[in-house]
Amino acid sequence: MQTFQQYIDGGFSDGAAQFESRDPATGQVWALMPEARRDDVGRAVEAAESAFFSPEWADMTATARGKLLMRLADLIAENADTLAKLETRDTGKIIRETSAQIAYVADYYRYYAGLADKIEGAHLPIDKPDIEVWLRREPIGVVAAIVPWNSQLFLSAVKIGPALAAGCTVVLKASEEAPAPMLEFARIFDQAGFPNGVLNVITGFAAECGAVLTSHPKVDHIAFTGGPETAKYIVRNSAENLASTSLELGGKSPFIVFEDADIDSAVNAQVSGIFAATGQSCVAGSRLIISNKIKDAFLARLKEKAEAVVIGAPDDMTTEVGPLCTNAQRDTAVQLIAQSVEAGAVVVAGGAPLKRDGIFFPPTILDCSNAHGAPCLTHEFFGPVLSVLGFDTEAEALALANDTAFGLASGVFTRDLTRAHRMIRKLRAGIVWVNTYRAVSPMAPFGGHGLSGHGREGGLQAALDYTKVKAVWLRTSDEPIPDPFVMR
Repeated sequence: MQTFQQYIDGGFSDGAAQFESRDPATGQVWALMPEARRDDVGRAVEAAESAFFSPEWADMTATARGKLLMRLADLIAENADTLAKLETRDTGKIIRETSAQIAYVADYYRYYAGLADKIEGAHLPIDKPDIEVWLRREPIGVVAAIVPWNSQLFLSAVKIGPALAAGCTVVLKASEEAPAPMLEFARIFDQAGFPNGVLNVITGFAAECGAVLTSHPKVDHIAFTGGPETAKYIVRNSAENLASTSLELGGKSPFIVFEDADIDSAVNAQVSGIFAATGQSCVAGSRLIISNKIKDAFLARLKEKAEAVVIGAPDDMTTEVGPLCTNAQRDTAVQLIAQSVEAGAVVVAGGAPLKRDGIFFPPTILDCSNAHGAPCLTHEFFGPVLSVLGFDTEAEALALANDTAFGLASGVFTRDLTRAHRMIRKLRAGIVWVNTYRAVSPMAPFGGHGLSGHGREGGLQAALDYTKVKAVWLRTSDEPIPDPFVMR
């Protein structure tokens, strides 16, 4: 059995306690994880604050920070195979996806390495002839970064990368569900040569770890990825330290297919959008909104592909859908499907857990054409469950797409360029994919609004979110200051 340690102030240590981690494919305990509690969290934040003000980090040039990030990227690439196997073992994500995704994670660090010395201020054409005013962008301070178990190396890269590029320091809390990849990442980070305390990696449970971290008086910014209910607690906690927040939350994303779409391409994109990663993705295209003119033909092809998906061991490169990560996800799926069928939804494919060891749930399709009030249309499964609605007009498609409290991602499939532009303008989502789905890049911002949160990860904007603006006023006149009782 493997044992992992937390990473605080450049050193590895056991937590206040340990807890077990289970392999979702077998249900067996395979590792012991360090549980950080109040004292561990305090040490991690104090280490991050000390590093933030230390000359080794505070006086380091932006170019030098970029070189360290580039070194980190190289180390991630060199260790991608180990990280992928750990993530697959601890989360149940298939090795095909973890291998490809972690190899790409290195590019996110390379992007922010190059951006580190390109975060610029500005000169203001101020309305006073004897004064020069300019703006400096400075690091916001100590960042509490909290990531979920799914895609955790990617979701931490879009926080750690821009935060360190801007000159911040970070306390990263990995999810208590499957934290192994982030604890191993800490060992790789340790080799890159950053000053002690610049990054600290811990894991633990809500009351003694997450709540303590997000309310700590020395935390200046909280970057969170997870569910909206947890986000509400985090926002309440931030009232204790008035930390700024960026929240990347869930979604119930519409996947809109018009009658003129390339059907083969749209079917494949829908498979990717909801069944890849076993549906455990915040941008999952979980609501298929499809023209009634092609609905039956489309669903027939989709059902055929769903039932042909290879379900198996996540460490097998031929597997296409692996297990869910937690029993809670399976139980939620069972409950929501039962409630939706009772409301009138029809099961087209799948619908129940597989009877085998591990937490396996098959690709599932629910036709909700006669069940517009079904809970499967409004609740996030975080599993491979697709809800389907038909439409007759473009206006109806748009209304169905926007009928959600979330606002993260959306997909539009059509060959009509003018229609595509109309949909792009009117869809209430932070991301619109046209004739593709689930594409990402370090250069593009990622995020939403509503119950999908606020703030952006990826691109230049993410780095700017980890800075604060300082206005500098310089009087250039040699004359004595005039009347001191008149505001200039």
